[in-house]
Amino acid sequence: FDAQGFEKPSQFFAALEKEVPELVLLDLMLPEEDGLSVLKRFRAAPATRHVPVIILSAKDTEFDKVLGLDSGADDYLPKPFGMLELFSRIRAVLRRSQQALPPREYRVGALLVRPAQRETLVGGEKIALTPKEFEILCLLLSHPGLVLSRGQIQDQVWGMEYLGETRTVDVHIRSLRQKLGSCGELTSRRCGAWATAWPPPDLPRPVKVPKKLLFSCQIPRNCRELMELTLQSPRK
Repeated sequence: FDAQGFEKPSQFFAALEKEVPELVLLDLMLPEEDGLSVLKRFRAAPATRHVPVIILSAKDTEFDKVLGLDSGADDYLPKPFGMLELFSRIRAVLRRSQQALPPREYRVGALLVRPAQRETLVGGEKIALTPKEFEILCLLLSHPGLVLSRGQIQDQVWGMEYLGETRTVDVHIRSLRQKLGSCGELTSRRCGAWATAWPPPDLPRPVKVPKKLLFSCQIPRNCRELMELTLQSPRK
């Protein structure tokens, strides 16, 4: 594994703009915002909603565990914990997540989208999309042929708490279609809703890539160093 740590949620989400991890270790008591809020934002984004999350927290009551799991965590490990148990839980969660992974890329005609790398290419040329435009595109690609209303797109991309205008969706999709050029015609508007106009693409063959583990939690420095040394040990 390659491990990377962040003390603040803002640093964590900034890193997500460049690369999507295969697993996240998340603390609940964080600066800027609490871990459950971070988890909800993480789950709301189409590019990261399938990434497994393990909560590591000093909150060890049954209520806290149930709340964390019901909020979208795949596992909950209260502090203090043993490193061997943590590694075992990481391996178990990764095994389960490998059984239902989303496609590593969407390829439709000249359009190629790689969610993990947050890359969009048209005819081999990279297209610069804003974070919201990219999430909308991934959302439409993951629901081929289905009609999604403005409200559904808004809830999935901006979150249920968003109170802005639903016309914001139209503005973003209009900009998205312009940037995609001829590939932008693959989306269609139907009575205030949007849909992808192609059949489900064939799933690509699995691509072997280095596993990436990011943790947004304040693990004690000595434990963090031990984790990095262990996780970054050479593969056989």
